[in-house]
Amino acid sequence: MQTMISQHWGGDKAPGAAAQQHHDWRRLPNGNTLILANLLHPVPGFAQPLVLDDVIYEIEPGGGIVWKWIASEHLDEFGFTADELNLIRNAKMADYLHVNNLSVLGVNHWFTVGDKRFDPDNVLIDSRNANFAVIIDKKTGKVAWELGPHYPADEILARGKKEIPRPVDQISGLYDAHLIPEGLPGAGNLLIFDNQGEAGCPPVPLTVTGGSRVLEIDPIKQEIVWEYSGESSGRPGWRFRSSFISSARRLPNGTTLIDEGYNGRFFQVTRDGEIVWEYISPYFGNFTDGGRDTQSNWVYRAQPVPYEWAPVGTAHSEKAVIPPSLAELRVPTTP
Repeated sequence: MQTMISQHWGGDKAPGAAAQQHHDWRRLPNGNTLILANLLHPVPGFAQPLVLDDVIYEIEPGGGIVWKWIASEHLDEFGFTADELNLIRNAKMADYLHVNNLSVLGVNHWFTVGDKRFDPDNVLIDSRNANFAVIIDKKTGKVAWELGPHYPADEILARGKKEIPRPVDQISGLYDAHLIPEGLPGAGNLLIFDNQGEAGCPPVPLTVTGGSRVLEIDPIKQEIVWEYSGESSGRPGWRFRSSFISSARRLPNGTTLIDEGYNGRFFQVTRDGEIVWEYISPYFGNFTDGGRDTQSNWVYRAQPVPYEWAPVGTAHSEKAVIPPSLAELRVPTTP
């Protein structure tokens, strides 16, 4: 679908005759479409002659642009210090923010009780390279709310601190930031896949044996109210790890569907960290990594869909599966 949108929105309608869409897009209630795209252009003050900027376009069905937001025009709103801005402007990589996620807030109780920052039309994005998530005021284009890029320094490598709630500690290389929709447990809280991958200006220190996390955050208090890590299921932290891509979505029964992206692993966990469903994608594709041909089953995002989305007449059923003891599991071989 993303490729089809990119190919359709071209010609004289798209800047430079190409959409350059990446990562995400959202269809709006008015029939327009928000597209996260790249804009390759010179930006004053940057060492790179051409910066791979992140831009959001709102496009009407006929292809016309009715709203536009360019990240470099808002650098002073992201919370960077003067030293960090200097690092960003002199970075050797043109993709200085690498915004990897776009969502629309939608109906939420924060706005209902009067917090205008959470206007349902406002847009939430996150930057993998700079470790922040922000809400963009759709009316003004200004940053209305932000998380990061700075976090308590003494929490950077803390893996054993389990008090909940607690202030948000070091996030690194985040993905899939979104508000949990109304009607679901935790509605209005922010759900983030914290890759704990390499990111930051300067880069954040990482543990050798640490893993990734899923964080549920109260966006007003900016406190972690629930988290999942490898330790949550009684395993080492590194047993749950994806340093890039990945996602997490809250389900109606209160469990969370997690996509451990670079391993093609989907699993469902309870609030207590019990894994109640697990699937590993058997579908591998070919790609080139550093000039070497290889294969991977990685999956960018996993989204739950209701049974009602299945074609009419499609049979479905649920049957409890009793997992085997991993200590006793053996795969039979043929002679």
